[in-house]
Amino acid sequence: MSTSYAEISSILMDKVADWLNQSALAGNDLETLVNGFCERLAAAGLPLKRVHLSFSMLHPLYDALGFTWVRGQGMEVEGFRKQAGVASDRFLTSPYYHLLSNKLDHLRRRLDPSVLSEFPVFDDLRLMGITDYMAFVHPFSGNTSQGMMGSWSTDSAAGFSDSMISALLRIQSHLAIATKMAVLTKLADNMMTTYLGGDAGRRVLDGQIKRGEGDTIRAALVMGDMRGSSRLAETSGREIYIDTLNQFFDAVAAPFNRNGGQIMSFIGDGFIAVYPCERHRSHSEIACQAALAAAHKASARMMDLNLRRKEQGLSDIKFGMGLHVGNVMFGNVGLTDRLTFSVFGSAVNEVQRLQILTKKYPHSVLASKDFAGYCGANSWLTLGNEELAGIKKLTVLSPDLSGALAPDEDGAPEPTHGRRSDAEQVMLLHRDAARMAAGDPSKLQ
Repeated sequence: MSTSYAEISSILMDKVADWLNQSALAGNDLETLVNGFCERLAAAGLPLKRVHLSFSMLHPLYDALGFTWVRGQGMEVEGFRKQAGVASDRFLTSPYYHLLSNKLDHLRRRLDPSVLSEFPVFDDLRLMGITDYMAFVHPFSGNTSQGMMGSWSTDSAAGFSDSMISALLRIQSHLAIATKMAVLTKLADNMMTTYLGGDAGRRVLDGQIKRGEGDTIRAALVMGDMRGSSRLAETSGREIYIDTLNQFFDAVAAPFNRNGGQIMSFIGDGFIAVYPCERHRSHSEIACQAALAAAHKASARMMDLNLRRKEQGLSDIKFGMGLHVGNVMFGNVGLTDRLTFSVFGSAVNEVQRLQILTKKYPHSVLASKDFAGYCGANSWLTLGNEELAGIKKLTVLSPDLSGALAPDEDGAPEPTHGRRSDAEQVMLLHRDAARMAAGDPSKLQ
């Protein structure tokens, strides 16, 4: 391998910068942008062996996304859920930690096999033939926790030349601008999906934002509610109450947010979910049967949760649920400057009354005759007719949940990760830079 420095073409680097701008304006996702960027840097003549980039993601569930590109091997993407715990010893002895704790913008090291590694990660990089390494931090602005961190590595025997470093620093600024746009786009999608649901979020992002704007759709409807929450709120502390409420939602609500279902909103200690369908019997059957299957899963998950709570000396969590099908208005209502996107109409009122009737009958799940009629050969117990104020008479039934699915089948809680990724730890430290500068790693969140 030649030990001489190759000249970096400013023309080709400008082409990479132009592609970044065009990619950002086109709205390309972060993965497409980062992978295309790394491949174009290599094609422009930069002898990069490995590139690692991490981006903080303002998301209720995730802290960071990390991308590791290796020449000839493509790119690996990491995204990890929020998780309690402090950073690992390996990370606390990493170049990123050194860079952040000393408030440095860049850290460059030549990797000499004859010299003891300054950071443990250098042992891994040497096995890849890395000769020169440069880490960096690039905040998107001075007053935000959103930013980019990463490292450039080369296996060139001559390492990085000054012209290469200069080219990387210049293109780094273009990358920060392009990825900030991609991160903000992803952030908007994350927020809309998390707080409005998948379909509603997409509708809002597509411009359905005017008050009164929406559609009339047919859907299987689900409304669930936790029993005894008022008493729990009065007799327990805030932390216990919120933890119990989240356990309830994890067990009962989660199955209704997949397989065609979407939770439209959480209302206090309850929720409403919809399974949109077309106005044909076959589509209504699919939607209602999916909602019923989710009710089976919710029942099994709640039984499993209460068994675990009993082992901890905690009381059972009880719930009531209504199942119905009908036409609903799906769209924006509220104030001109404060809107909500949800479902409305008589069918919503009916499913709410069904949920309330679980306080009258000794059954946790009740359904209308219309809903049960779309569910095939499932066993139903007819409980009677109910005259509901302001609503037509409803025949109330309860499904046989004795054959409920095991809680570890589809719809069970997702497993938690036993470790934090480099990407997560990088951005957690980026967010907690002020605490870290005080020299107390135990305060990291």
